Amino acid sequence: MPGPTLFVPPRRARRGAALTLVFMGALAAGAATAAWGVADGRQVRPPAGEHGERQVLHGAVGRSAAGPRAADRHAVDRRAVEAAAERAVEDGKSGSEAAAELLSRSGDAWSAVYTPREYEGFALALDGAYVGVGLTARRVEGGRMEVDGVRPDGPAERAGIAPGDRLLTVDGADVTGRPVTEVVSLLRGDGRSLGSWPVSASGTTVRLGIQRGAERWERTLRRERLLTESVEVERRDDGPAGALPATLIKISSFTRGTGERVREAVREAAPGEGILLDLRGNSGGLVTEAVTAASAFLDGGLVATYDVRGSRHALWAEPGGDTRRPLVVLVDGGTMSAAELLTGALQDRGRTVVVGSRTFGKGSVQMPSRLADGSVAELTVGHYRTPAGRAVDGTGITPDLAVRGPAGDGGEGDAEARGRRVLSGLGGGA
Repeated sequence: MPGPTLFVPPRRARRGAALTLVFMGALAAGAATAAWGVADGRQVRPPAGEHGERQVLHGAVGRSAAGPRAADRHAVDRRAVEAAAERAVEDGKSGSEAAAELLSRSGDAWSAVYTPREYEGFALALDGAYVGVGLTARRVEGGRMEVDGVRPDGPAERAGIAPGDRLLTVDGADVTGRPVTEVVSLLRGDGRSLGSWPVSASGTTVRLGIQRGAERWERTLRRERLLTESVEVERRDDGPAGALPATLIKISSFTRGTGERVREAVREAAPGEGILLDLRGNSGGLVTEAVTAASAFLDGGLVATYDVRGSRHALWAEPGGDTRRPLVVLVDGGTMSAAELLTGALQDRGRTVVVGSRTFGKGSVQMPSRLADGSVAELTVGHYRTPAGRAVDGTGITPDLAVRGPAGDGGEGDAEARGRRVLSGLGGGA
């Protein structure tokens, strides 16, 4: 059976939470995530558009009212949850609903129950994939829905749909005035909110009504399994005289393969360049990928410890990382779970200067358990700590340099601009 996870359930996002840190284990039955595939805040946060709306995952986050150590006070025994589900199934009732009711009475802010289909959708997201037609949409003036972007060689682009086209209908349903999340659900083939992480079958069809100028037409598209990009790399060689050139590595979530892409970006950075590691709005993902990312900047050593029902475990970086290149980590209140684990490790190890605002504070560990009706319960079993022993849950990580203000203005409130100045002060790396 699967192992521990640091997990912020997706449906918590609707109430103001974020993602997951799934530490180990596969649940089989199509929802399998590889051993030690840890999802840290279950928001494996899809980009805006068809496979998710950014604000749902990090823009509207809020701390649980249950308090920083609520999980310790309200932890639910796994056997009690499994027994409640089994009794309900024997009585012809829903096992998942019985388990969810028990959890709701416990006061545990992070434990949750998922149907097999919901958990399968989560596992797909952790793989850095989604099923859809390859377009992102945005709501514009008058409630009109507009195509914001199309994936190269995706179903939408092959059908001739382009950015700026107006999206009129999805399977005959008028989408004008609807929230983006509802339109996303229609595009994915599920009538519910994205917060439940549905998964649609690849190969199913969807009919779109499109308008470009005065021309209107309909196209039937076939959904496909498409990959998301969790890492964006840009070179920053502008700025005032004397500013240190930098490679900006933006990580949106820790899906499968993210850690290795970070290592590649560091290896490919030009000699003398600094690194801006942007974890703002990163709600978590696979813990293994966060540890691999830490290994890009460390020469082995401790990344974090975590406890499961009183038993202590440790996560270690691989040797051989770049320990000389200047590094600044950018964080904000949307930095959660696995992203906080990475930030805390680099900060405690003296490898970085952290710039931004206090992080979210999701540091509890959940363990998945299969229930009698096939649903999955994620139950809080412990917490993780940074290498220096700091607890993150409910407190977050305090940056070395606090920055609050509008992004992109280049002033004292611009975290990236301040980070560039800090890099210049740290000097060039080998």
